[in-house]
Amino acid sequence: MNDFNTSIARGRSMDASVDAGLRTFMLGVYSKLTIGIAIAGILAFVAGTVPAVRDIVFAPPIYYIVMFAPPVLIIGSMFFMKNPSPTGSAILYWAIVATIGLGLGVYFALAQANMSITTAGGISQSFTNMTIAKAFFITASAFAALSLWGYTTKRDLSAIGSFAIMAIWALFAVAIIYMILPAIGLIEHSGPMEWIISGGFAMLSAVLVAWQTQQLKEGYYSFAGDQRGMAVMTNWGALNFFIMFVNMFRFVLMLLASRD
Repeated sequence: MNDFNTSIARGRSMDASVDAGLRTFMLGVYSKLTIGIAIAGILAFVAGTVPAVRDIVFAPPIYYIVMFAPPVLIIGSMFFMKNPSPTGSAILYWAIVATIGLGLGVYFALAQANMSITTAGGISQSFTNMTIAKAFFITASAFAALSLWGYTTKRDLSAIGSFAIMAIWALFAVAIIYMILPAIGLIEHSGPMEWIISGGFAMLSAVLVAWQTQQLKEGYYSFAGDQRGMAVMTNWGALNFFIMFVNMFRFVLMLLASRD
């Protein structure tokens, strides 16, 4: 995935704001993203509110597949999809959409049960369907604004984007370490650390929304005429956007649901 993203050229010789082909391409990415979000939302609602489905999704071994499949697929794609095909990148996208969507069903399950939970770090949270809906619309509004800025700005966001990518991988490593060390008794869970990790993913994802939009805009001119390349880029763009959207949504929901 990174190899494909970094191969996008940075030519700015054409006026993107009036290019009909670019608009059609970007609408294709946003359409696939919208469908992905809709499917993930439906799967989350079904997984969280239909008892028969909930009992399957949130019980071993399916629960572990739902939990670990997205990061495994994302990391694996970096090694096994050096030259991605339209079909392969599409399958990857929909597989991640489906598994993340099922995983998000836990929020609807908690809302339906009218349960409050306390995280390992001591953060008390209470979920309702209204809280979930508010988090979704706040996230969607912020995402749209950031993507619009990335599309229209004349500023080169490549340096900011490169930093954000390195930072998000570093934060991912910190999150893994934070999960392991308390499990073996070396440290205790911390509420502030949970906020830092969740907020860090959300803020870095917000930066990457604008950067990815600019990358797609510039990549269009590199791959225009190459139908295979355009198809793959559409899938990668939708996938990256989807992951960023989910990161932002989870943090906004965490803020709204927190009772501290």
